[in-house]
Amino acid sequence: MANYLDETHRAEIVELSTTITSKTEWPTWLLLAGFYLAWTAIIFYGEVLGEGFTIALLVPLLVLWMSIQHELIHGHPTRWPAINKALGFLPFAVWYPYDIYRDTHLAHHNDEVLTVPGQDPESRYVSGTFWLRSPRYMKALLWANKTMGGRLLMGAPLAVITLVGGELAGLFHTKRNAWRMWAAHILSVGIVLALVEQYSAISAIQYLFMVSLPALSIAMLRSFYEHRPATLAQHRTVINESSGLLSWLFLNLNLHLVHHDLPGLPWFHLPKVYRARREQWIARNDGYVIDGYFQLLQKHLVNPVDCPRHPAEH
Repeated sequence: MANYLDETHRAEIVELSTTITSKTEWPTWLLLAGFYLAWTAIIFYGEVLGEGFTIALLVPLLVLWMSIQHELIHGHPTRWPAINKALGFLPFAVWYPYDIYRDTHLAHHNDEVLTVPGQDPESRYVSGTFWLRSPRYMKALLWANKTMGGRLLMGAPLAVITLVGGELAGLFHTKRNAWRMWAAHILSVGIVLALVEQYSAISAIQYLFMVSLPALSIAMLRSFYEHRPATLAQHRTVINESSGLLSWLFLNLNLHLVHHDLPGLPWFHLPKVYRARREQWIARNDGYVIDGYFQLLQKHLVNPVDCPRHPAEH
């Protein structure tokens, strides 16, 4: 447990871990069951719902699925990674293989290198060398991706292109495990899309580009200004005090500093732990607090939130 927490707060968190809710993790089990039931019902009763309702229901459901996968990666609802992987392996959101997401995200939790290009796999910044070598159109794309409008429109396509490009380049210099992983992922995607094509009110192409890609775009709003480059590691992670639908779809990960400091804490305890010591958490990250996603939208719909080039690389 983070060593800066006062003894009373430590005791409160330990007490939370002894509750029936923590021991059974029934909220996460309920969430998993609810997701599978909802996805199945939407697909197999899609003709009743029609195209519009099917798409409108599936997009937020897939945003929630990506958040559920995040919980599984962090050791919920069981302490056995293989079981958690089995629960979250199916690629309903299509683009990211579970193993890649797991490995890169856990590496991202090395707070000492947060935001550093080439060391933090989830960094939204580029190195000075990359910046200087980039043509004008690439710099324009990077600047646009630092606006909320740009992130919504092109953040997801850019992320997918980067993933595919990096993986294709690496597959010819890697071991068989990577080939097996991609084969399993592609086969699983094929099964998901075949079910969609055969039984739902939408086509597989619609699922890809009108459901999965928009869901990834919405999920990427959470990471839009989730981290910033700062001298001290604890000042690099945001507290976004969003509440409502987006906070629920993100499973409270908008309280991101709490998650980074206590990565084993399940999603349903994050708000309570934050509220118990709100002032301390805000002091810890030097006031890096955002009052919801609407505030970001107002300020940064077309204005970049900061420079794509990491300041340490200037």
